[in-house]
Amino acid sequence: MSQGGIALLFVELAVILLVARLAGRAARALGQPAVLGEIVAGILMGPTLFDGAVADALFPAGARPYLSTLANVGLVLFMFVVGLEFDYERLRGFGRVTGTTSLSAFLLPFALGSLLALYLLGSHPTDNRPGFVLFFGVAMSITAFPVLARILVDHRMNKSLVGAIALSAAAVCDLAGWSMLALVQALVGGKDTQHWPVLLVAPFAALLAFVVRPLLKRLLTRGGTGRAAAATRFSTVLACLFASAAVTEMIGLHFVFGAFLFGLVMPREATERARADLLERATTGTTFLLPVYFVVAGLNVDLSSMGFDGLLELGLILVTAVMGKTAGTFVTARAAGMSTRRSTVLATLMNTRGLTELIVLGVGLRIGMLDQSLYAQMVVMAVLTTAMTGVLLPWLVGRDDRDPPAPAGAVPREEEAVGARS
Repeated sequence: MSQGGIALLFVELAVILLVARLAGRAARALGQPAVLGEIVAGILMGPTLFDGAVADALFPAGARPYLSTLANVGLVLFMFVVGLEFDYERLRGFGRVTGTTSLSAFLLPFALGSLLALYLLGSHPTDNRPGFVLFFGVAMSITAFPVLARILVDHRMNKSLVGAIALSAAAVCDLAGWSMLALVQALVGGKDTQHWPVLLVAPFAALLAFVVRPLLKRLLTRGGTGRAAAATRFSTVLACLFASAAVTEMIGLHFVFGAFLFGLVMPREATERARADLLERATTGTTFLLPVYFVVAGLNVDLSSMGFDGLLELGLILVTAVMGKTAGTFVTARAAGMSTRRSTVLATLMNTRGLTELIVLGVGLRIGMLDQSLYAQMVVMAVLTTAMTGVLLPWLVGRDDRDPPAPAGAVPREEEAVGARS
C-alpha cells in the first residue's frame, strides 16, 4: 500500500467516524436508535447519491478491500458480543410465553417470505432455487435483539413484562435465524465450496462447549484483577475468537457463525466481573469498526436505479415482512392472555430488524442468494421496519408498560453492552 493510499485510508476513517457520529445523534433526536442513523449514513455515502460520485471520490476501488477488512473485524467483535449477551436465564423465566411467541414470530414470516421468494424468482433467477427460497424465509424472520435492547432502554421498557418477553423472544428468534442461515449456507455453499467440510461444525461446537469453555472459565476466574491480568484475559479471548471465526470460514460457513458460537459458549457462572470487562472492551472496538461496516454495506446499495418494478417489489417485501412479524406475534400473544394493546406493543417490538438483518443480507449477497437490486430493497426494508418501531411505540406504550422510576439519589446502572452500542 502506497504512502498516499495509507493517508487516504486514514482520511476515509476520519470521515466515516465523524459522519456516523453526527448521523447517530440525528437519529437519537428523532427518537430512533443511533445505529439506524449510522446505517442510513452508510447507504447515503454509497452510490445512491449523485450517480456514485460521492462514493467514488471518498472510497475509490483501491481502498475498499482495506475498509472491508476492518469491517470484518468489527463484525466478528459484534457477533461475539451478541453471543456473549445471550441470556439463558431470561428464557427460563418466561419459558411458555417466550416459546410460543418466538415460534410464531419466526415461522409465519418464514412461510410468507418463502412464498414471496417463489414470486421473486421470476425477476431474480438463481441457480439454486431451494436455497433462495429458504434464505428469503430466514431473512424475513429476523428480529434484531441488540437494536431491540437499545430501543427498550430508550423507552424505559427493558424491565417491564412486555420488554422482558420481547427480549426473550427476540433472542430465540435470532438463535433460530442464525441456525437456519448456517443450514442454508451449508446447502448452498459458495461457487468453489465443497459441502462435506460443513459437517465439521458439529464436532467443532462440541470442542468449544466441552473443552474450550472449561479452560475459558479457569482463565476468567483466576489470574488476578489488575489491568495487566484483564489485558491478558482479553488478548487470549480475542485470539480464540478470531481462531473460531477462521475455523467456520475454512469449513464453508461465514465467519460470523464462529464468532457468534464462541460468544455463546463463553462461561456465565462466577465470571460476571470478567465478562463485564470483556463486553466493555469488545464494545469499544465495535464503536469504531461497525460504522466502517455500514459504509461497506452501503457501497452495495444503489437506490438511484430502482424503477417502478423495483418499487413494487420493495412494497411487497415490506408488506410481507411487517405482516409476518406482527401477525405472528400478535395472535400468539392474545392467545396467551395478553391484552390487545400489549399484544400490539409486543408485535411492534418484534418487527425490529436493524443491524442483525444487515448482517444476514451480507451473507446472502456473498453466497449468491441476493443480487444487487434485491439486496438494496431488503436493506431498505430493514431500515423502515426498525424505524417503524421507534415511531409507533410512543403511541402504543402505556404507563404500566414502562420501568418504575429509579429511587431518588440512585446512580443509573450502565446499559447492557449490546444495547448501549446499538
